[in-house]
Amino acid sequence: MEVTNTIGRRKTAVARIYLKPGTGNITVNKRPLDQYFKTEVLRIIVNQPFTVTEKLATYDVMVNVQGGGITGQAEAVRLAISRALCEIDLEMRPALKKEGFLTRDPRMVERKKYGRRKARRRFQFSKR
Repeated sequence: MEVTNTIGRRKTAVARIYLKPGTGNITVNKRPLDQYFKTEVLRIIVNQPFTVTEKLATYDVMVNVQGGGITGQAEAVRLAISRALCEIDLEMRPALKKEGFLTRDPRMVERKKYGRRKARRRFQFSKR
């Protein structure tokens, strides 16, 4: 029984997963998937790699995720699962690549600059 360990990131969220053959149990921070990700949309995001590769109930996933918001965490988990599936079987790579699940989203929050209110916001201009 081989355990695959991968990492996924999105914004400031970091997901470390352990994937092993099983019955489709997904545990996030020692809680069931539906308890941690309360909305259906987030659960769909996490399960996307399995639905694309048609491996929905064949692997158990244990996830440690921290940082960021709930959506960023779900997308970090999706990336980690996609990477793990590619490690297990390279035949799955083209399908996952086509859907864009193997691409690390590079968008991050822009830092606040000095002399400004926010990253890009200027102070209000006054003509007089």
